[in-house]
Amino acid sequence: MRKILCIRLGEHAPDIASLLRLGGWDVLQAADLETAQRLQAQPSVLVGALLFGEFAPDQLGPLEDCLQRSPGIEWVGLFAPEALESPALRELALGCFFDYHTLPVDWPVLALTLGHALRRAHLRSQGKAPAPACTSLGMIGHSAALVQLKKQIRKVAATDAPVLIGGESGSGKELAAHAVHQCSWRAAGPFVAVNCGAIAPSLIHSELFGYERGAFTGATVAKAGLIESANGGTLFLDEIADLPLELQINLLRFLQERTIQRVGATRTLQANVRVVAASHVELGQAVAAGRFREDLFYRLNVLPLVVPPLRERLCDVPVLAQHFLQRCRGGKHAWRGEGFGRPALAAMMAYGWPGNVRELYNRVQRATVMAEQRLITPADLGLAVTSAPVGIGLEAVRTLAERDAIALTLGRVDSNITHAARELGVSRMTLYRLMGKHGLAPRV
Repeated sequence: MRKILCIRLGEHAPDIASLLRLGGWDVLQAADLETAQRLQAQPSVLVGALLFGEFAPDQLGPLEDCLQRSPGIEWVGLFAPEALESPALRELALGCFFDYHTLPVDWPVLALTLGHALRRAHLRSQGKAPAPACTSLGMIGHSAALVQLKKQIRKVAATDAPVLIGGESGSGKELAAHAVHQCSWRAAGPFVAVNCGAIAPSLIHSELFGYERGAFTGATVAKAGLIESANGGTLFLDEIADLPLELQINLLRFLQERTIQRVGATRTLQANVRVVAASHVELGQAVAAGRFREDLFYRLNVLPLVVPPLRERLCDVPVLAQHFLQRCRGGKHAWRGEGFGRPALAAMMAYGWPGNVRELYNRVQRATVMAEQRLITPADLGLAVTSAPVGIGLEAVRTLAERDAIALTLGRVDSNITHAARELGVSRMTLYRLMGKHGLAPRV
């Protein structure tokens, strides 16, 4: 049967469920937005009916957020004629509704509209590539912090709302943004990354929005902007805090209206783009300091993600270092040694990693150039020798070796617990216990 989600807001909202069932619809009903958000996540829901009882303008903000979380649903609104006197409701209807009807309900006309909405939704869903089955998401490690981040990425990838990624420099914010893109229905579309701090302020407007021929001196041909180039895909705005204040209002208008205007153009263009932004600066503090627009912050901060620093997932360091070592061995004159010595592993585990994953990669790359022995040493990594292998005792050394063996085995078998337990010669239950002991979370 055809599924339809009916959201009835207000005591006097019309009840059309029985009419819909007679028309062959499977009706899901919600009397509040929290219930609606849970029901609209069902993949088989392609059409929604929004029924107002008493129209209240203060409902529109939360309602708009709710509707934007379901880009695959075609919405039809039903409300009293006088409700259209509200400019806010008219704007909502233009931006989020397939069509609207005024009360009282004219069932034959409404049934025809809902049929058109369903056919349009089917066309839209056929144009979307199914989200890929995401496993590692390109992220190496098994720590509880990283597993939690992967779980959150899979959740936000299922929607089309803006994502704001926080985290320290070098922690992997662009990798997280790319994972969101790859796990979404936009995976077949372009992923356009823009470093807002790397473009000159005088050029960033034309770079983002494009320009027409003759718009300024040197504009001999028209050029599409980066937003337009990301149509059908994802636009990643890295270091969004560096975006000039005067340009933030243009980005806000794009997020609200989903249209852009090239420099020198007289018409607007539609842009079907999902925005993922990132910053190592706390944007809430930037807003308080007057360096970032508050309204833009709230538009971007719909689905926040935080990439943990490497010091909070130290158990991932050995497997990350091994991964980077394999990557660095591809060159013609690459180091041919066996791997990391125990002192090197201990030094990496004792280090604070202020530069996060980027620093780890750089130090491993350095080690493959500087190493002269069979095993990499702390000096090859540019790290101080730690007394851990000598001073912490035999039991602690065994614990470190046990954790490294489990982490490396999990990485080799893509977190398959059965295969890892077989390689390590333990039962699945024992492996789960050891993973909990060392903070190595299973894949979700």
